[in-house]
Amino acid sequence: MNPNPRPRPFHQVDVFAGLAYRGNPLAVVLDAQGLDAATMQHFANWTNLSETTFLLPPRDPRADYRVRIFTGSEEFPFAGHPTLGSAHTWLESGGVPKSDGCVVQECAAGLVRIKRDGGRLAFAAPPLTRSGPVEESVRRQLAAALRVAPGDIVDACWLVNGPERIGVLLESAGQVLALEPDHAAMGDLKIGVIGPHAPGAGADFEVRTFLPGDAMAEDPVTGSFNAGAAQWLMGTGRAPEQYVASQGTVLGRAGRIHVSAEGGDIWVGGESTTCIQGTVLL
Repeated sequence: MNPNPRPRPFHQVDVFAGLAYRGNPLAVVLDAQGLDAATMQHFANWTNLSETTFLLPPRDPRADYRVRIFTGSEEFPFAGHPTLGSAHTWLESGGVPKSDGCVVQECAAGLVRIKRDGGRLAFAAPPLTRSGPVEESVRRQLAAALRVAPGDIVDACWLVNGPERIGVLLESAGQVLALEPDHAAMGDLKIGVIGPHAPGAGADFEVRTFLPGDAMAEDPVTGSFNAGAAQWLMGTGRAPEQYVASQGTVLGRAGRIHVSAEGGDIWVGGESTTCIQGTVLL
């Protein structure tokens, strides 16, 4: 822990929802200079949120700021809702991008571009570092963990762009919403599940993501999984080049993820709202 704590600007923001307290909360420490990884991890565990971010001066001259992203138990090289929430907080706190119309975030996964999309921010999905079908033994474990018949799984694919996550496609949004997973059977698997809504439902897909062993067993809204799922589903012709996914429904949230393919990039966006402002002693 830092032996000489001092007050640091701190925000808590809600990401991927137009109304406060209906999305995925994120803790943001705006000035993390001098903090070591152990202190960051301890504080992230204390916040009891899915992720906490720490903003630092960039090392890459092309970047506007650098971010470190922690769950309650580990550091992620990249994650989606922390990217949008950190960019929202940096801009709201007076940050001025070096280039017009685009914020460049530096993280352990590299540089991530974030653009304004009307009243939303959207990040360019980073490349997958692991993809492809899962092994048959993993597919059987997925079925057991989700408590579905193996035949109910339309497809399953590695979708790694930071978290080691597997994507599971079911036939319908109704099946996704009805899941009552066996978290013990998941072992160390991090699973994202997606299924299409019927036309006219207000969203095109329903998403749920499960994080066994973490502070939150189910993540309210997950940008990194939605980014990987978009690359997978668009690449296999299962999703159009523009769609909206809903997530967090069973948790009483109203997450909305806006996805579009433009100019060779897949952009993943949503609204962010600041809920808490103040200082934290670190």
